[in-house]
Amino acid sequence: MPMNILQYLAGWSRKSKNVSPAARQGAAEAIRDTLACMIAGAGDPVVAMVRQAYRTSLSAGVSTAIGGGTGSPGVAALINATAAHALDYDDTFRPLMGHASAVLVPALLATAQAADADGRRLLESYLVGLQAQAVIGAAVNPGHYAAGWHATSTVGAIGAAAGTAWLLGLNEEGILQAMCLAVSMAAGVKGQFGTAAKPLHAGLAARNAVEAAALAAAGMGGNPDIMDHPFGFAALYGAAGRPWAAATTAGDERHVIETLGLTPKRHPCCASTHNAIDMLLDLKAAHGFAAEDVVLLDCLVGSINQNNLPYAEPIDAMQARFSMPYCLAVALTNNRLRLADFDRERIFDPALRRLLPLTKMHAASPAEEDSSGYVTHRLSVHLRDGRTLHAARAMAKGGLADPFSAGDRREKFFDCCNGRLDQQRADELYAQLQRLDSQSHLNFIAAALGRLGN
Repeated sequence: MPMNILQYLAGWSRKSKNVSPAARQGAAEAIRDTLACMIAGAGDPVVAMVRQAYRTSLSAGVSTAIGGGTGSPGVAALINATAAHALDYDDTFRPLMGHASAVLVPALLATAQAADADGRRLLESYLVGLQAQAVIGAAVNPGHYAAGWHATSTVGAIGAAAGTAWLLGLNEEGILQAMCLAVSMAAGVKGQFGTAAKPLHAGLAARNAVEAAALAAAGMGGNPDIMDHPFGFAALYGAAGRPWAAATTAGDERHVIETLGLTPKRHPCCASTHNAIDMLLDLKAAHGFAAEDVVLLDCLVGSINQNNLPYAEPIDAMQARFSMPYCLAVALTNNRLRLADFDRERIFDPALRRLLPLTKMHAASPAEEDSSGYVTHRLSVHLRDGRTLHAARAMAKGGLADPFSAGDRREKFFDCCNGRLDQQRADELYAQLQRLDSQSHLNFIAAALGRLGN
């Protein structure tokens, strides 16, 4: 019987011994970026709601929840992953068509704290989980995502279960069964975008990954062929007929973090807006126009991107992060987007509201999209003096094609910590994360997360 995709991934994870320094560095950068997003999101109302709902579970446990208290690894992962995704500032991952690290990092941190794992084991488990997300994501998308599933919460959980099981030291069969069980927990639909349920999806996915791995460690199992079963994942989740075999050729040499990479976010809003924001900022820098000079911002995006951005006139921060008109209005006036631009007072600033009608967004035809559902985004800026400026962009700044500099990464980290950690503590945390590969324990991360409640 030929190997199925979950069997392939379980085998790959146990045989993957030679992780390159470049891959470990990429994992360290992703973990640092995600921790920054968790810190920034700690004070968001959605995190307070989750903490309130689970308040009786935070009086005793082994894993630290952001804002204070300890609970089971699953509860800590739930709260911390919700915080990581609360502001939509966390990285994106093209094969997943979602947010890889917001699920992976909290699940692994909560488990690592309980297992007293060191920094290197955390990094290597992250790479196992990311590879699983990549291989499954590439196999099921774009059909799965286009069908309305939030892949962060579905594929993200399955991949994170592999990384969590690996961190726990499970054998090949145990890692396989952790993924099988996570399939039964995979959920989350895109109709929740722009609501508090969207960041909760990341929290639920991280919790599910932790619990699937724990159940597998206890001997629980499921159908190892659940991805291909007539009533399994592919058939029911919009991925029927996908070429699984092709996906299992990935990852035999260089890790996916080196070949495809992650895209840390430059802007704290939905990734579907980022190409247009980057193009507008580039055109402004090159041509020096101001907001009052613009009569039309005409954007071409992919059909999936258009569906992700339903809010023409947002009424709160959640909607504003999924509003192309709002994000471009801020970019037009500010020359960048910051976390404070999604405060309620800013969203209802009359100067910004007047600019919302300038943006017209339309989707490319299916013929223009590649086999993965992606299309080069285009922006035309029509000016009052009669000029029309054009730009095109296939990927947002932050990916391998246009990576962040060390300065970009540092600036984002400290922007996220601003108002949450004092400068000395932020400096200390950043320095310790720079040496994550050599850290013998991870208590310093738990201390930083718990301190946010004081």
